[in-house]
Amino acid sequence: MSSGYKEAILAAAKRTAMAHGYSGLNFRDLAAEVGIKAASVYYHFPGKAELGAAVAKRYWEDIATDLEAISDEAADPLDGLRRYPEIFRVSLQNDNRMCLSSFMTAEYDDLPDTVKHEVRAFADVNVAWLSKLLTAASVVKAADSEGRARAIYAAVAGAQLMARGRADLPLFDTLIDNYRAAGLLPA
Repeated sequence: MSSGYKEAILAAAKRTAMAHGYSGLNFRDLAAEVGIKAASVYYHFPGKAELGAAVAKRYWEDIATDLEAISDEAADPLDGLRRYPEIFRVSLQNDNRMCLSSFMTAEYDDLPDTVKHEVRAFADVNVAWLSKLLTAASVVKAADSEGRARAIYAAVAGAQLMARGRADLPLFDTLIDNYRAAGLLPA
């Protein structure tokens, strides 16, 4: 089995998990989407836990890369912070999908430990990046940066959840604007 199939399985699993969470991952459905037999999915991923962990890990790795790209492209750390909500907005623009890690976090009690670990890593990557930029932009002191970063992460993820529940992308934008007006996010 080629690594191309493994990548296709991961991509299909990501789309599914962003729409239906961990509980929506089904080897037969993924195989049909990729155009292979279900047994071929098992060749790459011995079980649902391994697939879920691989998808969640790839997701946070991709987001870490996206965050670094924002840092590299931004004029300064403050500009990077202003662009942060884009990461969550993209999911909504893609057929009203939700952040994979947010969806899986809602299923936390039912996740295998290996998947829980990768889901927590997503939040940790976001909080660390936000904390670094908040300090670099002199928005808060280093001692206060993690708390503020957690609040921003939770608020933006919550805005995505509200907008998804209403299939209302402009609502996401309005909530982000409200966070800026209230001072949670830099204006």
